[in-house]
Amino acid sequence: MNLKQLLRERRGRFMGSLLPYVGYIIQSGVAMVFLFVVIAFSAWYTSLLNNIPANVPIRWIMLALLLPAAVHSSFRTYLQSPDTIFLLPQGHRMQEYFVSVWVRGIVWKTLRLAFILITLWPLYIRTEGSPKLLWATALLVFGVKLLSSYGHWRELSMLSSAASKAYILLRWATGGLIIAAWLWQPAGRGSIFIILLALAYIAALAVPGRHAVPWEKLITEEKNQGGRALMILGWFVDVPGREQRVYSRRYLSKWGSGIPWQRGTSYRYLLTKSFARGDIFGIVMRMALLSLLLNWWNRSSLIGTAIYLFFLFVIGIQLSALRKLHSESFWLTVYPLPEGTRTGNTVQFVFQVLIVGAFLTWLPFLAAVGSRPLPVAGTLISGLLLAYIFKTYLSRKAARLEDEDL
Repeated sequence: MNLKQLLRERRGRFMGSLLPYVGYIIQSGVAMVFLFVVIAFSAWYTSLLNNIPANVPIRWIMLALLLPAAVHSSFRTYLQSPDTIFLLPQGHRMQEYFVSVWVRGIVWKTLRLAFILITLWPLYIRTEGSPKLLWATALLVFGVKLLSSYGHWRELSMLSSAASKAYILLRWATGGLIIAAWLWQPAGRGSIFIILLALAYIAALAVPGRHAVPWEKLITEEKNQGGRALMILGWFVDVPGREQRVYSRRYLSKWGSGIPWQRGTSYRYLLTKSFARGDIFGIVMRMALLSLLLNWWNRSSLIGTAIYLFFLFVIGIQLSALRKLHSESFWLTVYPLPEGTRTGNTVQFVFQVLIVGAFLTWLPFLAAVGSRPLPVAGTLISGLLLAYIFKTYLSRKAARLEDEDL
């Protein structure tokens, strides 16, 4: 069996399954929106470079933006559940299959890391008193990427799930300390610390017991990666349902428990619990936190309002994917939900979450309410209006789909 050919065939099959949707994405206007965002960001960033505020925490900004790009790692193995039977005899040869997977996973994420570093660099050299060299910084962050990718691959093969989770935290802590040491310490002293820390981390990775080939974990990881691609496509066009990844999130276990146990609110209860334990919640929270940071930084200008509305729009796009949640669930065809309950509960839930998000991400503007009361109030009103527009859009789209099904 040619394992490299098998990987190429599976990769081509997956990409081929996405190609039919590309035309719909282009028709949706996403290309124009993306172009507008690029132009708006370029104008804002150029203005920022020409009028840099005093005391910009550039080291913290570099750390906050470079750390996720350098440490986050994932791999597309294209493994499937039947492989635990049909590829099991090839277990001793799977290394040649995984080498290509590992290299490909690093290359694409390295390009993203390089783009972030190059974008940040003009701001860094204009605000840092003693900036490091670009080539040296690039080598460092690329080294962190390699180290983190190696660590993530080792985590996937660990026998103990508790050890795997602990090593995830260790990987992020190691990457954060390496980048922080480079940014805050002199190059010589920082390099010694970085080398010792990297060697200690590599030695620590050799301690836990590992599977030769972690079939189940790799298959689960592949399902999650493929599901994210389908979720992004679902923003623009109807796609087949995907398996939802479930997170425990015990701190949200009581969310939704106060919903009345009635037929009319049963889907609202299911939607609330699914949102609290699904991928979309994590994406929305990361978008909201980034929005809070940027809104605080630009709270005294109209650029801040534009950033606020943009992130609220992105959050709304993410939440609109809840329409397809449980779209192919067998049990929803068995349980007698009242007609229109599912659509109504979904639209109302998205609207309420957007209202809460609009208010919370608006809070940084309160610091400027004394000098700009009308723009601050207008920002909140604009956010609430955007949430109402999303509610109207989702309601009309649901009604149109129901008419087409008749």
